[in-house]
Amino acid sequence: MQLTNDWYYFVSAIDKKTCNKIKRLSNKKFEDAGVDRKKGTTAEERITGKKPDMGLDKKARESKICWTNEQWVYDLIWPYMITANAKAGWNFDITYAESSQITKYMPGGFYTWHTDGGSDSLSGHKFDNNDNLDGTVRKLSMTVLLNDTYDGGDFRFASYSKGKHSVDTPPIDKVGTVIVFPSFKEHKVDPVTKGIRYSLVTWFVGPPFK
Repeated sequence: MQLTNDWYYFVSAIDKKTCNKIKRLSNKKFEDAGVDRKKGTTAEERITGKKPDMGLDKKARESKICWTNEQWVYDLIWPYMITANAKAGWNFDITYAESSQITKYMPGGFYTWHTDGGSDSLSGHKFDNNDNLDGTVRKLSMTVLLNDTYDGGDFRFASYSKGKHSVDTPPIDKVGTVIVFPSFKEHKVDPVTKGIRYSLVTWFVGPPFK
């Protein structure tokens, strides 16, 4: 899918005090972050949908995570998603948000190239007990930088044009900066070389693209 704007950002939009408040929601109860370790797609999955194999893969991702569903956090970040969705020209149909993830990258922590999920009807979430998420797909992803007292850990996007690959680095090195981008956009976090990098990640969902 070709887009006029691959991301939209708000520099230092959230004050440091609020960012620290979000960090404290973790209560220091972090766990190792997993990834979908499955490679390729089987013939059956091309009919029924891909079944992920979530687990640890230290070659693909090295970070700690915890989850929050605080309503005040959603109230805080939802307007940034609405603004970015309109001003970037995406106008995706967004209906709900998944749980927010507080991510902690220690020195050496990183996340290799990845996307945040599929966009078609075979990629829809399967939740028997949550009608707001069942059948939806991730459409917009948001990262909020919760601190800036670290080195490395650059957030990067991959772009492809006429068979050539390029890497773009948006200016999100200041605490409280919010970046919103389509969830199918390939991205990564470079290794942290000094200090600890904290971020808040949220995925906004809606019906599969048509």
